[in-house]
Amino acid sequence: MLSDIEIAESAKLQDIREIAKKLRLTENELELYGKYKAKISLPKDAKRNAKLVLVTAINPTSSGEGKTTVSIGLADGLSKIGKSACLALREPSLGPVFGIKGGAAGGGYAQVVPMAEINLHFTGDLHAITTANNLLCALMDNHIFRGNALDIDVDNIYFHRCMDMNERQLINVTIGGKGRGVEREDHFDITAASEIMAVLCLATDIEDLKKRLGNIIVGLNKSGDYVRAKDIPGAVGSMAVLLKDAMKPNLVQTLEGTPAIIHGGPFANIAHGCNSVQATYAAMSLADYAVTEAGFGADLGAEKFLDTKCRAAGIEPNCVVIVATVKALKLHGGAQKETLAEENLDALQKGMPNLLKHIENVKNVYKKPVVVAMNRFFTDTKAETDYVIQAVKEAGSVAVFTDVFLKGGEGGKELAEEVVKACEIPSKLCHPYELEQSIKEKIENVAKKIYGADGVDFLEEAEAKIKTIEEKGMGNLPVIIAKTQYSLSDNAELLGRPTGFRVTIRDVVLKGGAGFIVAISGKIMLMPGLGAHPAAEKIDLLADGTIVGLS
Repeated sequence: MLSDIEIAESAKLQDIREIAKKLRLTENELELYGKYKAKISLPKDAKRNAKLVLVTAINPTSSGEGKTTVSIGLADGLSKIGKSACLALREPSLGPVFGIKGGAAGGGYAQVVPMAEINLHFTGDLHAITTANNLLCALMDNHIFRGNALDIDVDNIYFHRCMDMNERQLINVTIGGKGRGVEREDHFDITAASEIMAVLCLATDIEDLKKRLGNIIVGLNKSGDYVRAKDIPGAVGSMAVLLKDAMKPNLVQTLEGTPAIIHGGPFANIAHGCNSVQATYAAMSLADYAVTEAGFGADLGAEKFLDTKCRAAGIEPNCVVIVATVKALKLHGGAQKETLAEENLDALQKGMPNLLKHIENVKNVYKKPVVVAMNRFFTDTKAETDYVIQAVKEAGSVAVFTDVFLKGGEGGKELAEEVVKACEIPSKLCHPYELEQSIKEKIENVAKKIYGADGVDFLEEAEAKIKTIEEKGMGNLPVIIAKTQYSLSDNAELLGRPTGFRVTIRDVVLKGGAGFIVAISGKIMLMPGLGAHPAAEKIDLLADGTIVGLS
């Protein structure tokens, strides 16, 4: 079989104006970025009538689950059965593209295209976010250097520089000194974890964007009061100018010509893990079915989509699709990676509780209908697929084995039909916590109800930060828990459905602009490093301009 990039490069793409016509967009609502990409603008009063489908997954494993591939295949499948569908996905970050993934635009015959351009720079949104972030840092440090009229405490600065690349050398740095500014300790975050990314993804319009930018807390003054971006002369307006074009969602297409809106790229393990509100609004306004996804497993991206994004945007999904594979479930059950091609019902049965926990959470906590999408592998045996189908049925849901990787939309038709049925089931979104609860109560409710933890331990620094946030009247915000994606717990080694564990919160950060509180668990880092053999080692540009190695 051809590689992902070979499939993408050999595809015959439609002019983006033809894709726009499928959504009833006019050329006045398009800003063309070449023949196959465009930014779109919608009127504020556009009606959002689409059925919204959220795609999530089990806790990821080294075998890969294919959540984005299923999202794309589902949208193509909906188109195949005669439904008007539109995708709303996140933009890839260059960090994972050159680090682990090598690309994040789907796979096989379920891809969004132009694949290489989407993975590399795209329309410049992440560069604009990075620049706006670092402009605020530059203005803040210049203010301190020029006399510090705001009396900013350099030992209590909360806002940090960022870059869109995995770079462990920037996890801890010393800046300034020797006539170059006030010397202080600092660190970089990856752009996908920056508050500017979250602000852009949650803003509903330019006015809301500027309000959120202004509310970003850059640190404390020496009296212990918050210093916000709006206190720094010129910061809000200049950042907004940099983000003007980045605010507009990007329109591309799948290999089969289904419209795809790709915009915003926060990670789900260290940020809120959802594409922009603007992109979701657009998909819900322009089609009958809007298919979106949330990063990593349902304990991370879906939880944050449902508890944070839905509250901010005033939306809720009509159904939730949980993606898994037989191979991944066997890994959760203790099988070794080199043996995954062999039938192993014992490992499958031991790993199944991970999937069942995610189903329980969506059905019983959030009260939403669930469809399980199993990415089929040719090594899956009948005994294994029969077991999964029966176990999911007993959990009150339905499992569909899809072939979208090999067959595109044709392989997603059965899944699409089940999703259409699920979307007709009446439901009302519930939450594991109320915003009026204390910060600790909210974190504990997520840990206990969603992760299955026995409780939460708060380290001294986290305790102090929580006390300060609540004393300053900012406690009534949703919580974003930054933790490992590999486990329901905060320990990446505890696979399956662990029990008898507690979650440790070591730090808490108020994101006043984004409008949420980040609780940092375990050893999670806001700036990832590269592995021993990063994907960059395989990526190259040939003499004829062909890109190789993206997958």
